[in-house]
Amino acid sequence: MGPWLSIIGIGEDGIEGLSPASRGALDEADIVFGGPRHLELAEAGARGRAWPLPFSVEPVLACRGKRVAVLASGDPFWFGVGGTLAIYIDPGEWRAYPAVSTFSLVAARLGWRIEETQCLGLHAVPVERLATHAGDGLKLICLMRDGDALCGLGGWLSRNGFGESRVFVFESVGGPRERIRELRASELAQGEFGPLVALALHMCGGKGRICSSGLPDDAFQSDGQITKRPVRAITLSTLAPRAGERLWDIGGGSGSISIEWLLAAGERGAAVTIEPRADRAAAIRANAAAYGLAQALTVIEGVAPAALQGLASPHAVFVGGGASQGLLEAIWSIVPAGTRIVANAVTIETEALLTSWSGKCGGELLRIELAHAMPLGNKRGWSPARPVVQWSVTR
Repeated sequence: MGPWLSIIGIGEDGIEGLSPASRGALDEADIVFGGPRHLELAEAGARGRAWPLPFSVEPVLACRGKRVAVLASGDPFWFGVGGTLAIYIDPGEWRAYPAVSTFSLVAARLGWRIEETQCLGLHAVPVERLATHAGDGLKLICLMRDGDALCGLGGWLSRNGFGESRVFVFESVGGPRERIRELRASELAQGEFGPLVALALHMCGGKGRICSSGLPDDAFQSDGQITKRPVRAITLSTLAPRAGERLWDIGGGSGSISIEWLLAAGERGAAVTIEPRADRAAAIRANAAAYGLAQALTVIEGVAPAALQGLASPHAVFVGGGASQGLLEAIWSIVPAGTRIVANAVTIETEALLTSWSGKCGGELLRIELAHAMPLGNKRGWSPARPVVQWSVTR
């Protein structure tokens, strides 16, 4: 079967802005899918089919073999429906006709270099995702869900010290109704904006996220059950997260290991945290939400190894507490070859267990001993923390 589906990018200038190839593909289609705005811009008429709510590509797939066009804003493969459709159809079944993206239009209006600007799709993720991108002097272009979402964005920026940042709000960019307004981030909550908005942000003030492993302990909600910052930094270094990889974090506590894993593994990273206590599981979810990572972190209230059944295979496993012979045996039998396993011990019994497994399976044993300067009379002395024994091995 030749291409039956045309994925067409369209801008606010409607049919007039389409290339001859895009216009030809649209004219040939018997059925045209898109949002109500897209269908109106393309003058689809009786051929038009609005996307269902909740959104689904099933109606398009059901038309396989007919001449079908799908409309998207700008470039369909940059935070658009093109990437979603491509999951379900073979490359020979479709052709794409991208238009100028919203990011390109906004950058062109402001004279910003796109390669020096972060481009984010905040229309589909929590505003807290900015926590992983924010920083003094940085430039961002963000797709927004609608004008109302700007209020929440302005509140987040103000709470995190970026209230004086310059903001450019673009409404209906690229079309005859285009409007651009410049204001401060703190003023977003007082503005009234239309439904079709994008935002350019030149950040100032505030502090960006620390990019090294080992965030401060007070960056996480915790009842004290947390891998402390220096040990966490060493543990993350040993786990060695790579872009797009998945972690199993057994004994989540505050979720600090999982969250720092996700910050290092990037947009496609994933983590699963196993935590038996409901109150700690709730704290993990809150910590993940604060960094905009709730979608990437799965929290399972349960006990390993039973809670591990049916999970997608990990690239790395961290055992932060409660290691036992049965748990290590289960992990060793479940995970695929090449999986990195790291386990920390603070008790003599668990240290002996890890030493035994090191003797059988190899890997590296590391003893971490730290001391903090504390008041001692009118001077200071060293107060040692409990030593941590870490075993790391590749399955």
